[in-house]
Amino acid sequence: MRSIEQLTEEMLSLPSASRALLADKLVESLEFDADSTIQEVWVTEAKRRRDEVRDGSVQPILGEDALTQVRRLIEP
Repeated sequence: MRSIEQLTEEMLSLPSASRALLADKLVESLEFDADSTIQEVWVTEAKRRRDEVRDGSVQPILGEDALTQVRRLIEP
């Protein structure tokens, strides 16, 4: 049986589209304690955002850059 580290290395070597599909499947496989209606809304929103990035209508930014922008907005 392969270790988590071996599986991770193998999965990270996949093309980005395959990694995205795998990530979708892994998230869907998790059990959530949240209300199923809320979960469905969040899954729909996440997929909508993913599709916007994929079709180029939205350009992603690094998390660090996003945090910098948010801090600028909330700092006095």
